[in-house]
Amino acid sequence: MGMRINGQLPTPEEIKSALPMSPYLKKIKAGRDGELKDIFLGKDNRFIVVVGPCSADNIDSVLEYVRRLAEVNQKVKDRLFIIPRVYTNKPRTTGEGYKGMLHQPEPDKAPNLHEGILAIRQMHLKVIAESGLTSADEMLYPENRSYLDDVLSYEAVGARSVENQQHRLVASGMDIPVGMKNPTSGDFTVMLNSVLAAQKAHNFIYRGYDVTTDGNPLAHVILRGGVNKHGNNIPNYHYEDMMRLKNLYEKMSLANPAVIVDANHSNSGKQYKQQIRIVDEVLHNRRCDADLYRLVKGVMIESYLVGGSRSVTDPHVFGQSITDPCLGWEDTEALLYKIAEDI
Repeated sequence: MGMRINGQLPTPEEIKSALPMSPYLKKIKAGRDGELKDIFLGKDNRFIVVVGPCSADNIDSVLEYVRRLAEVNQKVKDRLFIIPRVYTNKPRTTGEGYKGMLHQPEPDKAPNLHEGILAIRQMHLKVIAESGLTSADEMLYPENRSYLDDVLSYEAVGARSVENQQHRLVASGMDIPVGMKNPTSGDFTVMLNSVLAAQKAHNFIYRGYDVTTDGNPLAHVILRGGVNKHGNNIPNYHYEDMMRLKNLYEKMSLANPAVIVDANHSNSGKQYKQQIRIVDEVLHNRRCDADLYRLVKGVMIESYLVGGSRSVTDPHVFGQSITDPCLGWEDTEALLYKIAEDI
């Protein structure tokens, strides 16, 4: 056979029992979740910034990063709602390359899914404990989110997953905001259909159970740019893109229209320093149009301690991305303060 079983993995209940969330951390998360919900419902005018590494590859550097982020947060928390981007499983277009801490808790060693599950839960818990900030992750594998569903405040469905039925149905059962990225083609209709599906109730099979969901009114879109048939990047963060999105939202009568703009990926062509300029343009357009002010809830920025990126096989650089290149800390800190001033 082409597939063999390596072993039985622990259930989410077993993992949560081994690494429980303390009452103190639960209180932090409940408070943060309530605040974030109010932003999407239009009751709180703070601007969301989802910021952090392309991939959370090392617990020590991630914790150093979020500690720094927490210090900035103390100065801007009346204007910004900062969510650490702690992505622990990464889509690989060709199936090759580092697939995230879930697969490889140590990037230069062989995959170990059991240890990976423990490592990602432990990291998310430590992020809350050491920074007071609850984090975001990507729902790459819908069944795996059960290991983290009690600790995350925000989840994203990636460009390669957004057309998948299971992702849409599972998103409909979440009680936190979930962002649906436009597919790599840039198609807005696919993305909005995904939001529509996630906002509705469904009955389906999940982890071997017959489940029914209530629908998630906090499902929304993330614009990350697209790629045309020639492989050229097509950004979608400009004013005209936002107005087109606003009109489509109205046409489809979706609940709580909202967009987060991903400043990297195909919007920047992975030219990571362009994120600074892109965020500035998004804020400018938002200030100039009342409809966009209400629609654009935040931005997503790829950032780490050291700018750029390196290969897993290169000499180790503490806090530098081993996947997509990221903005360095000094640029990130300055950008966060500028966003707080300009919104």
